[in-house]
Amino acid sequence: MPRADAVRNRRLLMDAAAAEFAENGMDVSITRIATRAGVGKGTVFRHFDTKEQLLAEVFSDRLEELVAVGRRLTEADDAEAALFEFMTTGVEIHVRDRSFCQAAAALSPSEASVRASRERVAEVADTLVDRAREAGAVRDDVTGLDIVLLLSAAAQAVLSIDEDPQGSLWQRYLALIIDGLRPQGAHPLPVPAPTLGRFTG
Repeated sequence: MPRADAVRNRRLLMDAAAAEFAENGMDVSITRIATRAGVGKGTVFRHFDTKEQLLAEVFSDRLEELVAVGRRLTEADDAEAALFEFMTTGVEIHVRDRSFCQAAAALSPSEASVRASRERVAEVADTLVDRAREAGAVRDDVTGLDIVLLLSAAAQAVLSIDEDPQGSLWQRYLALIIDGLRPQGAHPLPVPAPTLGRFTG
């Protein structure tokens, strides 16, 4: 197969898998993904050894989307607004993709693409937190990794709610989290923040 066709097919598979995982979760079949991409099932396995590897690549793409937003925001004048926009974007990614939280918990940190993307997310979050801390907008003991881990909290808070017509209830819980990050009235946290090694494996 010519290289251009292989690259095109891989992109078609990635886009189809991203859409299927987002709409239907991690249990979607390879056959369904291949059909949506307009290719044969065998083509999937020429590019990805397993469905888990395909999921890892899609998950990494989502993380890189957040990394790109974070890097842009490190140049923003308002450090507080930049951090909270980063958090909002992160929760929106969780909310629109049904597989995201599942994949975050299920994928092995030993997957190279997942590990590298998680490290980049944590790195850009550290930068945004440092800038917000210098501006007096967040408490002194908050870390970038704290922020990354809190992104799923707002999304998961509404998973058990059957009716959310506007799909916006997560904003309530993100606002509560953001208020908890502010230095006013802060109390010492009972345990230290986790290390990056525990996050990336």
